[in-house]
Amino acid sequence: MAGTAYDDRDGYIWMDGEFVPWRDTKVHVLTHALHYASSVFEGERAYNGKIFRSLDHSRRLHNSARIMGFDIPYTVEQIEDVKREALAKSGLDSAYVRAIAWRGSEMMGVSAQQNSIHLAVAVWHWGDYFADKMKGIRMTHAEWRRPAPDTAPCHAKAAGLYMICTLSKHAAERDGYADALMLDYRGQVAEATGANIFFVRDGALHTPTPDCFLNGLTRQTAIKLAQQRQLEVIERAIMPDELATFSECFITGSAAEITPVAEIGAHTYKPGQISEALVNDYSALVNGKLEVAL
Repeated sequence: MAGTAYDDRDGYIWMDGEFVPWRDTKVHVLTHALHYASSVFEGERAYNGKIFRSLDHSRRLHNSARIMGFDIPYTVEQIEDVKREALAKSGLDSAYVRAIAWRGSEMMGVSAQQNSIHLAVAVWHWGDYFADKMKGIRMTHAEWRRPAPDTAPCHAKAAGLYMICTLSKHAAERDGYADALMLDYRGQVAEATGANIFFVRDGALHTPTPDCFLNGLTRQTAIKLAQQRQLEVIERAIMPDELATFSECFITGSAAEITPVAEIGAHTYKPGQISEALVNDYSALVNGKLEVAL
């Protein structure tokens, strides 16, 4: 994996209304979000000076906060302005953009309804999430499962939901894999640790129905790109015993973009024409060389 580290020597983070030198940003150690995961975030990419699907990300940030029981004290339009200004201030044309909102430190305890709500936006350089993308990444199976919708706010991009993703990805990396496939609470195929997943069989795309995990913006984009190529896209329950029946596989996410998969445990896939076409289409789209109604 490349590009995940950031250089903070000269950087600035927008935080609660002002730009602060990266090294000088401070959050209280008793911040509620640190202890109880009361935060929501967005991971976005900018290409050639423009943040891809920026408005959709800002709207989702607001919606995630509402699901988590708080309101962000900045409008979607204000967040859009901040992100554009932060990107410009970074001096980067292509970059990763992280917007995050969280409960502050006024009260410490499970209940903290009167705590202030904070917002920050950071921008840094981030290259390909996975190097040599068309080679296909190796994945294993995660021990942890995505929780049921009545046990967690699964449609919010909430920080706490990523705890089991970190555990699963760390375990995969220790065993020499790039990522892990997570099942859901029913034992159905769900997603990778930070990306949605697609499979190819007989020229059609098959992808799990996002009923207990996030319906990613890149996932939605990949579906549009496939439909523009007249490819059939089937959203359905996928069982683990079907993994051997697919010819291609790829994952999608703002960080991962569209990345083919070469292996999931004992099952191997050959990144083929469909995966390559969608990788190329996505690159053309985010770089302004292809138009698709999103």
